[in-house]
Amino acid sequence: MANDHQYETQIDHLLKTTQKFSPPARVLEEAFIKDYDSVYAYSIRDPEGFWGQIASELLWLEPWQKVREVNLPYHRWFVGGKTNITLNALDRHADSWRRNKVAVIWLSEEGEEQVGTYGQLRDRVNQFANGLKSLGVGKGDRVVIYMPLTIEGIIAMLACARIGAIHSVVYAGMGAGALRSRIEDCQAKVVICSDVTFRRGKVVRLKAVVDEALETLDFVEKVVVHRRTSPPIELEEWEVDFWELLRSHSHHCPAEIMDAEDPLFILYTSGTTGKPKGVVHVHGGYMVGTYYLTKAFFDIKDKDVYWSTSDIGWIVGHSFIVYGPSAPVPLFLSVKGLLITLIPG
Repeated sequence: MANDHQYETQIDHLLKTTQKFSPPARVLEEAFIKDYDSVYAYSIRDPEGFWGQIASELLWLEPWQKVREVNLPYHRWFVGGKTNITLNALDRHADSWRRNKVAVIWLSEEGEEQVGTYGQLRDRVNQFANGLKSLGVGKGDRVVIYMPLTIEGIIAMLACARIGAIHSVVYAGMGAGALRSRIEDCQAKVVICSDVTFRRGKVVRLKAVVDEALETLDFVEKVVVHRRTSPPIELEEWEVDFWELLRSHSHHCPAEIMDAEDPLFILYTSGTTGKPKGVVHVHGGYMVGTYYLTKAFFDIKDKDVYWSTSDIGWIVGHSFIVYGPSAPVPLFLSVKGLLITLIPG
């Protein structure tokens, strides 16, 4: 009990401390935010001006009429603006001097390394986006992604966003029941999965989980399978190989024009406190928010290599592996779940 009291006292002290630690001069000189207090004061004093200035650094197909419209509990951001988050995650780099800059590094559990540039990543995303179109997936359709830490998982997410489909990534550690409930709730048209993942040297058969989850779910039209094992598993007639689908289509795919308030993805709560709830994020406000947080608070620059230990199945993975870092940076992944990284772009 005495130790518990001592611990609580230490925590209380930390919560009340006002001590500040100044960064080294060299770090401050290169930092995006050099005077936090003044930036914060500006954001409170003039939120429209603050967020409008941030948003203007990104690509928009049509400008917004209002930065925000608040009628609590409802709110809209960048009202009337048109964009597509992939224009900022891919095109603004692939159409610039960064086209041949490394965007993604992937390291497998066996030590295999793959490297892709911004130009290559956009080509793959466009090809897979066209592949999804060929399966009948379009704007507003829901696609569930059940994949581990691979480049293919990133491609799948960005391809959905490219054509205006709403992706819902389910963490590849969840079982058949959790996967099924999410597929049912969002009424997914297509499920994209890997045949296996690897954890601590063991093979986990994801496709078997998908098969169990999809029993009697007639509304799912196709299953796209990223086959990683050799020899490859056999597919049923309603199943499609990931890379065969990708390679059979053009790498030209214009981004779907999306309203700032159009849904980008649904991500479900964990379910530990009740039935999982689908949280919807949109193209405009989410794009600007994750871009700014990555740039300002991660302070990522072109010369940096960014490494995140999250997973694409969580909001941190969506925001700071796929969408935020790919706005100012690239990416580094490991199937071990140890090395997910984006490199500046």
